[in-house]
Amino acid sequence: MAVHDLINRIRERLDELNRSERKVADVILADPAAATGMSIAALAQASLVSEPTVNRFCRNFDAKGFPDFKIKLAQSLAGGTPYVSRSVDQSDDAAAYGDKILGATVAALDDARRALNPRRIERAVDYLSQAKQICFFGLGASGPVAADAQHKFFRFNLPVMAYEDVLMQRMVAAACHTGDVIVIISYTGRTRELVDIAKLARSNGAAVLGITAPDSPLARECTEVLEVMAPEDTDIYMPMTSRMIHLALIDVLATGVTLRRGEDFQQHLKKIKDSLKDTRFPPES
Repeated sequence: MAVHDLINRIRERLDELNRSERKVADVILADPAAATGMSIAALAQASLVSEPTVNRFCRNFDAKGFPDFKIKLAQSLAGGTPYVSRSVDQSDDAAAYGDKILGATVAALDDARRALNPRRIERAVDYLSQAKQICFFGLGASGPVAADAQHKFFRFNLPVMAYEDVLMQRMVAAACHTGDVIVIISYTGRTRELVDIAKLARSNGAAVLGITAPDSPLARECTEVLEVMAPEDTDIYMPMTSRMIHLALIDVLATGVTLRRGEDFQQHLKKIKDSLKDTRFPPES
């Protein structure tokens, strides 16, 4: 695994570490930048473990020792924003959980930016630009993302709808035709109803775009997939970082369609924007 993924490797392997090594990991993940400036004695003291435990922890992550580990950690920080923590703890106060949530969101967006696949974005924009109509499907926390997509895409002079009800989604998928595009938004990609709906829509000739987890059951049924990998356990916590990535990807797709329409289309968008001027108080001088 690449050096810049070291922080993610530590986070992903927390459950594999013994109790003492977990203490070292917790101190490093709480403030990776500070850890790069610590001596082995300082890190051991902060972790309430022995120096040999710190060395053993470092070797577990392919480092020759603590000095080599600090170099890799610094390179990891230079490669991207680290996740502050895997999850919020019961004992966290507002400062702690606020910092963790916002830090994890920034890090997730940074990872998504670096993992963005331009070719897949272009193919998705191709489908959306040529669509006869577009439908956005999302269940649960993905429902508001679908609604946000409808809010952006209705400006493109084509029929756009968002559906959060699974029965409506199934009926729409059954009624669609070649030239229609259905965008299914799902963090896990493991919701049975959405997988069935994707199959149904494709059997009727529609293109199905998935914003979902890679190699998931839903991804395997889609015409094109924008993969989202956000390290959060939705079996315990409500989706947070993944939802922000989904919203950002909708913005990316909407921008792609806007640019594909060309400069002449900008006047249409301006007319919609200008229609709101009379609804607002003028800015105060």
